[in-house]
Amino acid sequence: MNADLNARAVLDTEAMAWLATDGARGGCKLLDRVDAEDVQATSVVRCAPGCALEPPGQGLGEEILVLEGTLLEGPAGYPAGAYLRYPPGASCTLRSDQGCVLFIKRYPFEPEDVAVVRIDTAKMPWSPGLVPGLSVMPLHQYQHEHAALVRWQPETYFQQHAHFGGEEILVLSGVFEDEYGRYPTGTWIRSPHMSRHQPFSRTGCTIFVKTGHLPVTDRQPA
Repeated sequence: MNADLNARAVLDTEAMAWLATDGARGGCKLLDRVDAEDVQATSVVRCAPGCALEPPGQGLGEEILVLEGTLLEGPAGYPAGAYLRYPPGASCTLRSDQGCVLFIKRYPFEPEDVAVVRIDTAKMPWSPGLVPGLSVMPLHQYQHEHAALVRWQPETYFQQHAHFGGEEILVLSGVFEDEYGRYPTGTWIRSPHMSRHQPFSRTGCTIFVKTGHLPVTDRQPA
């Protein structure tokens, strides 16, 4: 499923059907899967009440954005908007008593990237972006890899640029756009190393953005 990380992929997750899953999870929308065992993968997961998340496969880290409900780790609760990141081997027990919806990435981290990150974004400040109308909330950075929330006011336009190590976007609210299309809430976009675009939003939007984590190759994006 979208296993070629050198290829652009766009999915409207709102239009996708929930796939049945084993255990207490309530369903899954698979966005990409690099291996047949469904280990290194990106997905939207619906957790039923009482759900406990299985840890990722050996050697994989886990990155989570809470989209709905509350995710629990011990006595701590992480509501919608929270960002969590666990390196391979991190000891954590994640569950949801009332149910929740999560965006989850499970993939190999850089070996030295061992920080555990837990951020309630509702309590964090926004910083001015590179152009008027753009606000940024950094979530994680290690070497060339960055993760952030980016908020676009209506009629905000950015210059054309390329992404070293690729870019991945999940539209959390509003409508995000570029010269290739219009992406409403729930759209997931994965663009490969050195892909170029000129993003904007006429209506305003908030997006989760991740850059620098895809394969760096000499292959030119289509």
